[in-house]
Amino acid sequence: MTDLTKSGILNALKKVDDSSFNKDLLILNSIKKFEVKDNQLIVDVSLTMPSSSNVDGLENKFKETLKKEFSQFKKIQVNIDAKVTTHQDQKINSILPGVKNTIAVASGKGGVGKSTVAVNLAVALAKDGASVGLIDADIYGPSIPLMLGLKEKPKVYQDQQSMKIIPLVNYGIKVISIGLLVDDNAPVIWRGPMASGAVKQFMTDVDWGELDYLIFDLPPGTGDIQLTLVQTIPLTGAVIVTTPQEVSLIDARKALKMFTRVNVPVLGVIENMSYFIAPDTGNKYDIFGTGGGSKIAVELDTPFLGGIPIDPRIRIGGDKGIPIVYDTPDSEHAKIVTEISRNFAEQVHIRNLKGDSASKMEILLDDEN
Repeated sequence: MTDLTKSGILNALKKVDDSSFNKDLLILNSIKKFEVKDNQLIVDVSLTMPSSSNVDGLENKFKETLKKEFSQFKKIQVNIDAKVTTHQDQKINSILPGVKNTIAVASGKGGVGKSTVAVNLAVALAKDGASVGLIDADIYGPSIPLMLGLKEKPKVYQDQQSMKIIPLVNYGIKVISIGLLVDDNAPVIWRGPMASGAVKQFMTDVDWGELDYLIFDLPPGTGDIQLTLVQTIPLTGAVIVTTPQEVSLIDARKALKMFTRVNVPVLGVIENMSYFIAPDTGNKYDIFGTGGGSKIAVELDTPFLGGIPIDPRIRIGGDKGIPIVYDTPDSEHAKIVTEISRNFAEQVHIRNLKGDSASKMEILLDDEN
């Protein structure tokens, strides 16, 4: 019989197999409390996942597992407190009240599928129950409206202080892009300060409401818009998108080091176009080389979040405005993107826990001084 302790309960819960959460993140502190009352075991569990995820399903699985381990109790009750952790920073709170985490999706060069990754990452997080916003910060080449099938103009309203833009919503995510505000065929011919100013307005003049994640799809490179973003708000972190070949890795290194230099944590590397599986033969082809993303992750001491294979359906989904994680959720490629989104969410959680620990340490040091 398993000992009725926090450790015993934790070990029992780790036997549950459910793809909606990573049981490796279950720690002793996840068991907030337990009590025995009238031959009933009551367990309160805290999980780092969106509150709108499949909590009921998890509660039932936890109950069944605990019943097997602690059969001496007539009834088992499990209460799950599910929430996404918040990047604590007063500056973010003043600029983006209600937004828990701000994430930059970046690449060192164009052509690596960064925007496609950003869109599918955002939709995958939303499908898992998170509240997600997406800012198309690629002012000169806004492709997000096409990829999400958005054509109408955002509405504007007057609040007590200023005009506010209402972001469009599709596939469960809130979206703003310069492509929604200008004519389709009109080029954006702006100098750097104007483009940077637009990104600032996307933060301050858009009514984002309550969000677990606000994702910025940045232009390629390390220019004005990237610097404006990191100087305007303290980002929770950045994700670097690359392809396997060295010509892409050279620029990915530069992007990663830029964020490190400006004290933005890099949450991980995503390798796009990792390989191709021929549909007729099932043979695997490393069209752009192999292992580059994991190699640079090891080299620069950052997590490798996963690799996304080449699939024509990803391209077709982008052109039709139907992301693959929404259009064919049971496909292997959609499952890979979903797994990457969950790996990403774990890294955000770990980053926030480190931030909380650092803040507590600073308070302790201040008290000692």
